[in-house]
Amino acid sequence: MAPLIGRRLRKGAATTAVAAAAMAALTASQAPGFANSEHGDRNREQRAGEAPAPDDTPIDGGSSYHTDLPPLVTPDKPGSSVDLPGLGNSTKPEAGIPASVLAAYKKAEAALRESNPGCNLPWQLLAAIGKVESGQARGGNVDANGTTVSPILGPVLNGDGFALIKDTDGGAYDGDSTHDRAVGPMQFIPSTWASWGRDGNGDGEKDPNNIYDAALAAGSYLCAGGRDLSVKADLDSAILGYNHSQEYLNTVLSWFEYYKRGTHEVPDGTGVLPSGDKSSGGSGDKDKDTGKGSGAGKDTGNGGEHDAHTLPKPDGDSESSTPTPPADTDDGTPGSQTPTPKPPTTTPPTTPSGTSKLTTVGAQRLSAVAGTNFAQSPQVKAVDAAGKPVAGAKVRYEILGETDARFLGLVTSATVLTGSDGTATAPKLLAGEKAGDFTVRATAVGREAAPVEFTATVTARPVPQADALARIGDKKLTAQTGGSFADALTVTATNKGKATVDVPVTATMITSAEQPEANDKGPYFLDAAGKPVRTLTGLKTNASGQLTLPEILTDDQAGTFLLRLTTEGGAVLDVELTVTQAPAS
Repeated sequence: MAPLIGRRLRKGAATTAVAAAAMAALTASQAPGFANSEHGDRNREQRAGEAPAPDDTPIDGGSSYHTDLPPLVTPDKPGSSVDLPGLGNSTKPEAGIPASVLAAYKKAEAALRESNPGCNLPWQLLAAIGKVESGQARGGNVDANGTTVSPILGPVLNGDGFALIKDTDGGAYDGDSTHDRAVGPMQFIPSTWASWGRDGNGDGEKDPNNIYDAALAAGSYLCAGGRDLSVKADLDSAILGYNHSQEYLNTVLSWFEYYKRGTHEVPDGTGVLPSGDKSSGGSGDKDKDTGKGSGAGKDTGNGGEHDAHTLPKPDGDSESSTPTPPADTDDGTPGSQTPTPKPPTTTPPTTPSGTSKLTTVGAQRLSAVAGTNFAQSPQVKAVDAAGKPVAGAKVRYEILGETDARFLGLVTSATVLTGSDGTATAPKLLAGEKAGDFTVRATAVGREAAPVEFTATVTARPVPQADALARIGDKKLTAQTGGSFADALTVTATNKGKATVDVPVTATMITSAEQPEANDKGPYFLDAAGKPVRTLTGLKTNASGQLTLPEILTDDQAGTFLLRLTTEGGAVLDVELTVTQAPAS
C-alpha cells in the first residue's frame, strides 16, 4: 500500500504552487535539528540492537501509525475544486470527526484548561494524534460510553520491524503476555498507560480502550513537564514524545493545521478511515507487510517511502521556488512537466494591531495562608495603541523571589492567551509553606509593553491552640533511680471540648507548681543527640489530638518530682513523677 500512497501524496501535495503554499507554514516550522534528518525514527536503532526499550520509550512505544496526510486536491483537472485548508475545509469528509471522539477531545481540553491552564492544549492536537494513531478510533467505532467496540491493537513489539518491549502488564490490556502492544484509540503501550492512565468519563476506571480516558491521558502527557503548547518548541517536543520520528511529527502537524481550519461532527462509526484501512475494528497489526491495520503506512526504513510525506517547499524557497512536478501518475506514466496555473490570489485578512499595554484587572496585592490557594489569580488586560482589547495575545506569568509558591501544575511560569475581552488570567496560585512576600510578573510575549507586577504575601499558618490538657489513664508513674519509667505518659489536647490536631506542646521538669522553675536534677529526657535535657519543645498532638511523650529516665536522685505540660492557648497540666531508691547491688 505504501508505494500507492506515495504516488497519491506526491501527486496531490507537490504538483503545484497551491499545494506548496498551503503547507508552507508547516515546512517552515519544523523543529531545529530534524529538518534535514533522514528519518529520526528510534525504532531502527532498537531493531538493530535487540535491546529492551529504554525508560524514555515513546507513549505508543514507537509503534506503527497512519501516514495519510490531509487532502490537497489542486484545480489542475476539469471538475476538481480547491480543497485546501481554510477554503471550505469544514465541509469535507476528512474534516468530519465522530461525535463521541470529538466530545472526548473537547472534554479533555476543558479539563486540562482547568487543571493546567498554562499548557494551552488545543483539542485539535488530540484530534490530529487520534487521526494518526487510530483513524479516530477506527471511524468512531465506539459504544455509548466511548469504549471501542472491538480492540485496536498495534503490532507485537518483539523487535521484528519495531521496538523490542517485553510484556509489562501480563497481557491484561493487550492480550499478549510475552511482548507489549500499543492499545486503544490513542495507542498507549501498557507500561506508559500505567503512568499516564486517566479516568476521563468519571466511571471510576482508567481504560486505554475508552476514548474519554485515552484522550485525557494523552492530553496530560502532552502537558507534562510544564510544557506550553502555544510555544513551537514545546509543541514539537510533546509530539515527538509520542513517537520519536520526524515523519510522525510532520504528519501530526499536518492534521493539526487541517483541523484548526474547520471540522464538523459526524455520527459514530461513520468517520473516514485512512487509506488501506477499511475495517472498523479488530487487531491493528494484521497485514503488516501491506500496511493495513493501525500501523498503515509506517516507514520501516526499507526504502524511500517516507519521501512521499516530505512537505513541499514554500514559494520563494532558496533551494527552489517552483513546485516539483509529479514523479508519475496513477497509471504509472511519466508526470506532466507542464506548469500548472496558480489559483487567483486573495487579499489576506487584516490582522489586528498588537499589544501595546498591559493593565491590571482586580487586586494588585494578593495574600494567602501557607499551604492554601490564593483566592484570586493575577489578571491583566492587553490593549492596543487605540486602547482596544487584544484577543489571542500571549501573556507570560512568572513567580519571582524567595518563595516556594507555585502555579497550578507546580510550575514557576506559565503562558496564557488573552480572551475576546483582552484579559488573561494566571493559573491558580498555590501558597507554599514559606511565609513572606514575592512577586508575580506579567509580560506581553514578543511585545515591548511594560510588564505588570503583583505583590503576593504568604502568611504563616495559625498555630493550633488548646484550652485543656488531660492525661489518658490515672496510673501512678513510678521508677527507680538510675532507670526509667515503664509506663508511657499520653495526654489529649482539646479546644472548646474538641480534640485538636498539631497543637505544639512543651514539656518541662519544674521545681514546684508555685515556683515553676526548670529543675536541674531528677527525671529527664534525651534530646536528638542523646544528651539529657529537662525541657522538650517541638512536640505536637497527632490526628486524634493525642501526644505520647518520649521515654522519661531517672538519675540518682530519689523523691517526688513534677512534670509540666503547656500549650498555645493556655492549657497547663502538671503530672507527678515518683522516683524511689534502687536497692543496693
